[in-house]
Formats: sequence, structure tokens, C-alpha cells
Amino acid sequence: TGRVLAMSGGFSHDMSKFNRATPARRQPGSAFKPLVYLAALDQGFTPSTMVLDAPFVIDQGPGLGKWKPGNYSGKFYGPSTMRLGIEKSRNLMTVRLAQTIGMDRIAEYASRFGIVDNLPQTLAMSLGAGETTLIRLTTAYAMLVNGGKRITPTLIDRVQDRLGRSVYRHDDRACPDCRADAWHNQRIPEIPDKRPQITDPASAYQIVSMLRGVVERGTGRRVSEVDKPLAGKTGTTNEERDTWFIGFSPDLAVGVFVGFDEPTPLGRHETGSSVPAPVFRDFMKDALEGQPAIPFRTPPGIRLV
Repeated sequence: TGRVLAMSGGFSHDMSKFNRATPARRQPGSAFKPLVYLAALDQGFTPSTMVLDAPFVIDQGPGLGKWKPGNYSGKFYGPSTMRLGIEKSRNLMTVRLAQTIGMDRIAEYASRFGIVDNLPQTLAMSLGAGETTLIRLTTAYAMLVNGGKRITPTLIDRVQDRLGRSVYRHDDRACPDCRADAWHNQRIPEIPDKRPQITDPASAYQIVSMLRGVVERGTGRRVSEVDKPLAGKTGTTNEERDTWFIGFSPDLAVGVFVGFDEPTPLGRHETGSSVPAPVFRDFMKDALEGQPAIPFRTPPGIRLV
């Protein structure tokens, strides 16, 4: 629904009143990649489409040298499926995808999902070089697991005046049949869902399925200890300055960012999988304790092969 259930904006409120979850803009790194893959799926790609993982070089213009992105491992793996590419967070595959489908389309998706309003249309942005906030990125992931419906995050459900009349409601859907003095076997009211559909539900589900693979086999394996249906994506920027893990269960989206206020390296090999992912894991263990293992909801039109 977009209701914010918990928020922590820093290490200590006594040391700093600044809420890093809402206005602090940082580079998402690989946590941005699901938007690139989603744009590709909407263009006819599938999770099993093969993409070349090989050296990629672009001449940036006079005096600017050549741009040579690389994988975190420093290796190349040849043709690989898109599913494997997102599970292992392969940079070169993502850049090739972005070049194929066009950065203009990816910038439009970034704006549509509220991650970055005006994303510069350069290939480095497909690897998360733009800046966004933790609440924006977490909300975008929530829209993926919500079947591609728009979500507006809120901390306030309703405001009433002194007579108990509602002067503001976050949920503005009308339900004239919801109030009844007594039960007379009438039908249960059906409330319309007016939220805009911002992407194809089938593509959203495919991304959710691929992000579940990140937890089961990829860079987010530490999260699998929760032993519930979970999905998500790690994010690490150059020199390990920003680390992220954004993920979700079928009904709860959670975003974790770890980094210094002044962007400073956290240390060698301190990545999204080693720093924020264990925080996400421990939080989800408590949040989902005693709850049934609900599977991710499959929309109509999806055939599992």
C-alpha cells in the first residue's frame, strides 16, 4: 500500500538529526540494474535471453579517453542468460543491454518508477551512476512486487478533526457500501484499485523471479538463511563508497543503505552482499517470524517452464 512501517535515518538521532532515508541522494550502483532488465523484458527479451559478457569499450570523444567498464571480478564470462546476469550482477551484460534498448527508454523507466527524475542518457547511468534516495529506490522495488502498480510512500494514514471527521486519507478510494448498521447477508463490498499500472504485470513478475534467484544463487545468498520467499538486489559503487540491499517478501519491501556521510571507501571487498545484506537478513528474520511462507503471486499469462 505504500505505508511506511519503520524507518531509521542514521546511526544515532542524538549525534545527527538528519534523516538519511529520505533526502540523502547517493549512487545506487547495481541496485539500479533491475530497471534496465525490466525495460529489456518489456521490449521482448526473456530471462533466458543470451547476452554477451565480454570487453566493452566506448570512445567518449576528443580528450576524454575510452570508457572501459568491467565486472567486479575482473573476468569475462561469454554469452550468459539475463537471469544469470542479474544474479551475479554482471556489469558488462547490463551495459550491453542498455546500449541495445537505448538509454532514452531506461531514463523514462527511471522517471516512471520515481528513482531519478531526469536521468542523464549515458551508459554509465545503467550501472547506477545517477543519484537517488533510499525511500525512492525501496518504493520502486515495492512497485515491482506489487505487480507494477504505482505506490506512494506515506507515514500518515488519516487525519481527523476534533469531531472525528476525516480531513485527509492516504487511501482515497470510495466505498459507499463499506458502512452498514447491521449485517443482512449483503455482498462484501468490492473496492476498486485505482492505482496506475506503470509496467506489464508479467514483466514485473519475471523481474521478481530473477531477483529471487539473486537471493537463492547470486550476490544475495546470505539472505536465504531466512528460509522464506524473499527477493532482492545488492548494490555497490566504485571503491565501495555506497552499499545497498533492496529486497522484499510478497507483502513487505525493505531497503538498507550503508555508507559514510562523506562518501568514503568502506574498505576492500565491503560490498552490498557483505554489509547491508546481513542487516536485511536479520531484520526479515524478526519481521517474518511466525508468519507463513507466502509465495510470490503469479499474474495471469505467465507460464512457468
